[in-house]
Amino acid sequence: MVERNAAVRKPARKYHSGTFIYSLTHDGALYVMLLFPIAIAITFRYVPIGYLAIAFEDYNFVDGLFGSPWVGLRWFIKFFTYRKFGLIFGNTLKISFGSLLFGFPAPIIFALMLNETKNLRFKKAIQTVSYLPYFVSTVIVVGMMNQLVSPTTGFINEVIRALGHDTVMFNTEPQYFRPMYIISGIWSGLGYSSILYLSALAGISQELYEAAEVDGAGRFGKMIHVTLPGILPTIMILLLMRLGTLITVGFEKAYLMQNDLNLKTSEIIGTFVYKQGIVRMEYSYSAAVDLFQSVVNLVLVTLFNTISRKAADISLW
Repeated sequence: MVERNAAVRKPARKYHSGTFIYSLTHDGALYVMLLFPIAIAITFRYVPIGYLAIAFEDYNFVDGLFGSPWVGLRWFIKFFTYRKFGLIFGNTLKISFGSLLFGFPAPIIFALMLNETKNLRFKKAIQTVSYLPYFVSTVIVVGMMNQLVSPTTGFINEVIRALGHDTVMFNTEPQYFRPMYIISGIWSGLGYSSILYLSALAGISQELYEAAEVDGAGRFGKMIHVTLPGILPTIMILLLMRLGTLITVGFEKAYLMQNDLNLKTSEIIGTFVYKQGIVRMEYSYSAAVDLFQSVVNLVLVTLFNTISRKAADISLW
């Protein structure tokens, strides 16, 4: 009688749901899709961190990162003692504060208005139309502004002349640069920035509105006592993130709107860094100025995050 050895099959190892291995085996395609954005983030966000050292060097291509002479804080001192430092820093702050003051509440108000709209078709149409400007490139936005305020064929100047006033040179008069920058920014980001607020509004329980209505609250009362407290955590988190970029003003639009006649109000840190680094190839100087901007933003977001955590128990970390 021939005896056969029974093959002992080792049971397959089972991974519990929620573990990384389980997720990797069941959602492998999603992780593959993540590889490209992760590679972009590493290449353009993390790798350049190692080159921050050039802000403390007299960098040149021949000697490279490790061979260039160390100069310490020379470039920072040069920027702080630059005769236009106050002008550049002041312009950046004024545009940033203006954008924060008028631009941050705009999507909140817009989301509240949409939330009160009962006609669903009208609401969806308004949402769709409001999202579109966000996907219009900065070059096109500036081109549209130039067409609107053109001294000869611009619609705005046509209206001004029809009212009996003289033509206004919006593109060359320094005092109009900031309003144009801020208003165009609100127009571009109004709808897209309201998405998170609309999501937060959708998460508020209807029972709270019913309870407020029983207590005699009208539409405005429900908005004050139910809606706003319901989206307050979202508002605070987004405000903290916005404060973390307080002195970072979009370079592209400012540079496209800039000309020799409005330079007094349009020169900001972003355009200054571009001119020093790309145009004049003073890489160490531009890196030092940009690093200064990043450090100030880091200090601000840390400060406001601490205040928010202690005052309202809401924080980023």
